[in-house]
Formats: sequence, structure tokens, C-alpha cells
Amino acid sequence: MKPIAILASGMVTGVGLDSASSCAAIRCAIDNFSETRFMDKDGEWIIGSQVTLEQPWRGLPKLVHMVMPAIKECLAHARNATPEQIPLLLCVAEKERPGRLEGLDDQLLQDVQTELGMRFHPRSGVVAKGRVGGAIAFGAARHLIYEEHIPLCLIAGVDSFLVAETLAAYEEKERLLTSQNSNGFIPGEAGAAVLVGLPSTLNSQRSAGQLLCLGFGTGLEKATIDSEEPLRGDGLVQAIKGALAEAGCTMSAMDFRITDISGGQYGFKEATLALNRTLTEYKKENIDIWHPADCIGDAGVASGIAMLVVCSEATQKAYAPGNNILYHLSNEDQSRAAMVLSYKQERSG
Repeated sequence: MKPIAILASGMVTGVGLDSASSCAAIRCAIDNFSETRFMDKDGEWIIGSQVTLEQPWRGLPKLVHMVMPAIKECLAHARNATPEQIPLLLCVAEKERPGRLEGLDDQLLQDVQTELGMRFHPRSGVVAKGRVGGAIAFGAARHLIYEEHIPLCLIAGVDSFLVAETLAAYEEKERLLTSQNSNGFIPGEAGAAVLVGLPSTLNSQRSAGQLLCLGFGTGLEKATIDSEEPLRGDGLVQAIKGALAEAGCTMSAMDFRITDISGGQYGFKEATLALNRTLTEYKKENIDIWHPADCIGDAGVASGIAMLVVCSEATQKAYAPGNNILYHLSNEDQSRAAMVLSYKQERSG
């Protein structure tokens, strides 16, 4: 087991322009859902969760300005480390995403660095893996920290579903919440980031406790949402079992779950099947499930990083249901990922 600690976090969402305000709104179940500038096929305004910035940026510039504040929040806790010493792993939408913006792979990272006026470590790069990208980036950061002895890494994600081509494609698939479809998701957008490193790094700047990633697992699901295969949750079960095995614990040790479920029956069914097939020792009365998309909409790849921010804030401020968390993500395609997170407090004396 090679634990990685979340040392700092930042977030920009439709309910707050930093991690504290966003997490406070999510904790209170406050959303900012409103009519967007897009219409559905019946001429009704599509409801979404929009990030309001100081200027009406769109496209790639808006992504840049949503993720920059989140990165700055993290860097404020980096103490004496300079950006040149910290790799930035920037998570973006998968290549198959309908309406995917041009420049995500070869321009966005450069634009972020230019706008920030800084350069990150040469091992920086883009992770174009969709929702599971945050977990994949965690695995990459663990390699950089343990194998290449790089003390700190930044994992950031930014995405927006508020793109005409994207909305049209999901409406056509009856996946979008519209005036004619109640079994769909509310589109959102967000930027989020976490600074990670070895446990106890930078601990003098925070409380005595830290949220650690203790286990990581991936899986492949044959019965995707667009397939006709019967859903058994095989891919998510595989990912969860891998994460639990690496962490050296069982599902019964988990206090709650957090997931990227954003609306529609498929995600809830998959999560329920996975729980039933992994909680084998004894049946708890309940393992609560959190899904921040209820407040910030479906923010795509940014959802996975935002979930980490929510977990960090909730455990640091002691309003989480417990210290052991199962975190899991599901892509549109077969990719599934899970992590076991645990809040650990250092013993005094």
C-alpha cells in the first residue's frame, strides 16, 4: 500500500467560486439550477448549472478561467515549492465526447500556464479519460511521488456540458433532463483541483488530520448505458474489489460512498448492484451515498475531482458520516474506477 494524501484543494462550480463556498452549498443541498441559453427540441429552455465568471468567456477560455482559481487555491498551500517543481496532471473530457472542444489535448495546458504566468514541472500532462480521469491521475501521481520521488503533484479537472453539440447529442439519446424527459441529467460545468503528496507533507499548515487514498482499482463494464447487455455491475465491482484489496479492508469498513451519479436510473442501479455484490460480510443498515451532482449538475471529468474536494472538506470539518469513504466513477464507455479514502489523524504525544 502506497498512501497518497490530499494536502489542499480548490474548486469553482455553479454554487461557489472556491472550495469553501462550493462545499458549504453542497452540504446544505443548495443548487443554482437555472435556464441556460440552450433550448431543447420542443423549444423549452434547458436547465443547467452555470458558472458565472467576471467575463462572459466561452469555449476553451472559459475552461481556462474555471480551473485557474482552483489551481491557485492549491498552490497557496504549497509553501516553498515552486510550480516548476510540481507536475500538473490536467484531466479533460474523453476523446469520444460529443461536442468535445478543440484544443483540449494540445492547447489547454499551455493556455492555463500562460494565464497563470508560470510553468509547471516537465512531467505535467493532460489526462483525457473522462470521468475516471481523476482516479487515473491519482495513480499517475502516486507513481511520480513514490517512484520518481517528486514531492508534490497537482491533479486538476475542468469540463462543461453546456455546449450546443454536446447537449443535442445527449438529448437525442434521451439522456438529458428536458421538458419531455425526466430520466436524465442536469448539465453543469466546473473546475477543481487537489494538491497531493506523501502523508504528513505540509501538515503544519492544516489540521492534524489528512485525507488519504489507500487503495485504487479499475474495471471494465460490458453493459454500458448504450448497450443491450443486462447490467450486473461487473466493471464497478471489479474496480471496488481492487481498491478494497489494495487498502486491505472490506466494504463493511466503509462509512459512506461518494459517486459521480448525476441523474437517470442507470447510475443508481449500477451503484446498488455493486454495493450488494461487495458488502458480503454482513449487512449494514445503510452505507450512505453522496452525489454532488445534485447541486452542481453533471460536470463531466471535473465531477471526479470535485468529489475529492467535497470529501476533504467534509472530513476536515467533521461533518462526514465517518472517516472511511468508497469513491467510485463510471464513464460513458466501459471504464470504471474506484478508490478507498480514509481520514487519518496523527496521534499527539
